[in-house]
Amino acid sequence: MTVQPPSHYPFTTSLPEQVCFDRHELSAILGLYGRMVALGEWRDYGISTLRDFAVFEIYRRTAENPLYRIEKRPKLRGKQGIYAVVGMDGQILRRGGDLAQVLRVLERKLIRPID
Repeated sequence: MTVQPPSHYPFTTSLPEQVCFDRHELSAILGLYGRMVALGEWRDYGISTLRDFAVFEIYRRTAENPLYRIEKRPKLRGKQGIYAVVGMDGQILRRGGDLAQVLRVLERKLIRPID
């Protein structure tokens, strides 16, 4: 017979799970972020881990709305892809199952003509 903790006990196993970026995903995202910071394009970021998805937000200045959002939505794994890059206006710039492929839409911003 197993003993269940009372329902008012704060550390029950029925707590909702959160979606998070793992170490490899954060490494890829922060690598791109570091290159863009070095170019002076981006200056701040924020990470939110929610029940259904995780978001990495990229800012040009701290007090602004995010320029881009990199989202991880595991429920869309079989449909449209787990990762998405969303622009400032809410438009989905790229979606897919491979984070490196999805981040390429932002890496294009690194390529600039030489004056």
